[in-house]
Amino acid sequence: MFAETTLARPYARAAFDLADKADTVEAWSNALEVTAQAVAMPEFARLIGHPKVDEDRLLALIEDVLKDGGDKSFTGFLKVLMHYRRLTLVPEIAAQFEMLRRARDQRLQVNVTSAVEMNPEQIERLAQRLRKRFGSDIEMETAVDDTLIGGLIVRAGDKVIDASVRGRLEQLGRQLVR
Repeated sequence: MFAETTLARPYARAAFDLADKADTVEAWSNALEVTAQAVAMPEFARLIGHPKVDEDRLLALIEDVLKDGGDKSFTGFLKVLMHYRRLTLVPEIAAQFEMLRRARDQRLQVNVTSAVEMNPEQIERLAQRLRKRFGSDIEMETAVDDTLIGGLIVRAGDKVIDASVRGRLEQLGRQLVR
């Protein structure tokens, strides 16, 4: 996983810079997402690197999936990935591209795991608090994990706020052992 992240980082940065300069970040984001989904499919993954499937045929398949074929710079980007045998990195490149996009737009991806399902009002109140705390717009994903017993865990970038009952019990246990 770390190797994929490390290998994908310069490609994601180059893709983002190219798209940002051409003011086509939205189009590149969509094209990367669709390509990432295609590359992740087992049927397509078997074609990558297959001796009977050349780069042109692979590129034609991706362009078919993209429907509009993407722009020439995106096609060129895919050719570079294929030449260096990095097409399998597209899902990670797409993820890192989105992180760069959020950073540019000053939006923060936040994952919230709660012990019980939160209603829309609770989600909005939490989003307001997080916007205030982090000073940027929030893109929130929520999940439920009943093993938390109560409360929630917020993950925003490299920050983790553990306000769960399970987390507090674990912390109490560590303090008692000292």
